[in-house]
Amino acid sequence: MRSRIKGALSRAKYAAVGAAVGAAVGGLVSRNAASTGGALGGLAGATLADLRSGADGVFAEFRSGGDDADDANGSDDAGATIELADE
Repeated sequence: MRSRIKGALSRAKYAAVGAAVGAAVGGLVSRNAASTGGALGGLAGATLADLRSGADGVFAEFRSGGDDADDANGSDDAGATIELADE
């Protein structure tokens, strides 16, 4: 439970920093750009936090080398190929 709270706070921290940076950059252009920059910065910060969070992150199957992405019978649907029958 403690690690889940710690992960959530980490994501919130990255999202807040990303939103602040995005709003500051967008604020140099206009108010509307500041709002949009804040939203996009928050999204980027939360995504970065998920990437850094370890094996529980959004892209965990890409980090693990694909071993965890296999289903119960050992096949991987992402790399499925079609075999043609010999005639």
